[in-house]
Amino acid sequence: MITVKVVRELDNKIASFEMKGHAEAGPHGQDIVCAGVSAVSFGAVNAIDKLCNVQLEVDMEDDGGFLRCTVPTDLNVQTYEKVQLLLEAMVVSLTSISEQYGKHIKIRET
Repeated sequence: MITVKVVRELDNKIASFEMKGHAEAGPHGQDIVCAGVSAVSFGAVNAIDKLCNVQLEVDMEDDGGFLRCTVPTDLNVQTYEKVQLLLEAMVVSLTSISEQYGKHIKIRET
């Protein structure tokens, strides 16, 4: 199972997110839950890089079973809001996947 933890600040803004585990919803290379979660999460990280010119602090493992991203704290207000919008879109997309494939992905917000 993939577990997603979204860490929020007191103002409800996303400070970081972490994903770990494997969906195991199908054979390696044919797991649609894994593919969807990967596409959504890496798409968000890449969009933040390309559209906002912001590199999140990224930690990940080679086997694909772990990803942690942290929002830098030194962003100007406009850039920070754009980053937040893209991260919120990621959470909405992951929640949609979770609603359909809840046996394979769980999302927790703290």
